[in-house]
Amino acid sequence: MDYIEQWKKVSDAIETPTLTGEDIYLKEKSFALIDAQAVDIVQPDLASSGGLLETKLIGDYAESKGIPMIMHFAGTPVSFMANVHCAAATNNMLALEMPNNGSLDNPWWEDLVKTTDGGKIFDKGFANIPFDAPGFGIELNDDVVKQHLDPRNNSYFAPTPEWNDINSSDFLWSGRTTGGTWQ
Repeated sequence: MDYIEQWKKVSDAIETPTLTGEDIYLKEKSFALIDAQAVDIVQPDLASSGGLLETKLIGDYAESKGIPMIMHFAGTPVSFMANVHCAAATNNMLALEMPNNGSLDNPWWEDLVKTTDGGKIFDKGFANIPFDAPGFGIELNDDVVKQHLDPRNNSYFAPTPEWNDINSSDFLWSGRTTGGTWQ
């Protein structure tokens, strides 16, 4: 993994806690960062780290090395609830990032799902975790989802070829290559 030595130098040189990980794909690359004690806090993103189990394994490994975890998040309420459940099952969890840009400030964001207990999924800085419900404790609100589908192709899983060739330098950090292919 690139940049581990640089992260270690920065972390050792300053008193401000350092964290990274939102674009690190799979646990092995996070483990290398953790083993080097290169950051003070590990910050995986469930959507890019490899999913629920992979993120949980990253958190558990970090805990075994004395490093806490903050989860990076920016996405749908379904993804939010997946993150919430992973966070609730991880002992060294400090916080789950909840961005106000594109998520909470979207007036219909929370309407995309219904909780099985009838409560809000997010209220006053706290997540509602319906523990006595199956799955994530939510159901898709199909009527709201249909209102906000792309009018050019209003299917749930429309192809998105325009993303195949988007270049992003942060993907190089995670082990991905430019051009939409994986190493």
